[in-house]
Amino acid sequence: MDNDDFLQIAIDGPAAAGKSTQARLLAEKLNGYYINTGDMYRALAYAALQAGIDPDKEPEKLVALLPEWELEYKTTEDKHLQLYFNNEPITQDKLRNPQVTAIVSQVARIPELREWMLDKQRRSRKLGLIIMEGRDIGTVVLPEAKFKFFITASPLERARRRLAQSEEVATNASLEQVAAELQKRDDIDSKREVAPLIQAADAIKIITDGMNKEEVTEKLVAIIRKGLS
Repeated sequence: MDNDDFLQIAIDGPAAAGKSTQARLLAEKLNGYYINTGDMYRALAYAALQAGIDPDKEPEKLVALLPEWELEYKTTEDKHLQLYFNNEPITQDKLRNPQVTAIVSQVARIPELREWMLDKQRRSRKLGLIIMEGRDIGTVVLPEAKFKFFITASPLERARRRLAQSEEVATNASLEQVAAELQKRDDIDSKREVAPLIQAADAIKIITDGMNKEEVTEKLVAIIRKGLS
């Protein structure tokens, strides 16, 4: 496939369901660009921490800073994408630390921030073939996407996966603690007033329990190729 096709693929689902892994693998398979909208919200969560702002108690302070902030993906020399915050690349160690993970859903539920973010996410359509993942891609950001997937897994399976991502959880966290944190995040994401986490009516649901990442990717690619034939 040629990324000049401007094909849009939307992947939604809860935390630790495997969305990022599948979006990245699909981008490699289809010669497209992988857009991680979760990292965009994480960048603002990191900025909130740096500014000493509690997004749950002081959302208005975060909103007041939006005119001073710029956030965008830029292409690198090897044709990958790098997220920039105020013209500086923001690294994964900053985006994935436990403090950011703990508040990102609080940041993402602020209506004014989501409106500000929507335009920046939609700018990526000009890149060509894009695989965008998040929680409201198929319903809000790219409702016109040709392919929409809702990727999920059982709560315990998701907790095991998150626990394996040691940089995102507190030291010595138990499986039960991680599962409880994921449930709390699910509640925030699915109950927020603006762009809640829901499956798009025309999305294909993929439950990944018992499947390795390669098997999931093969299933997604098969669906896409059949849809384009």
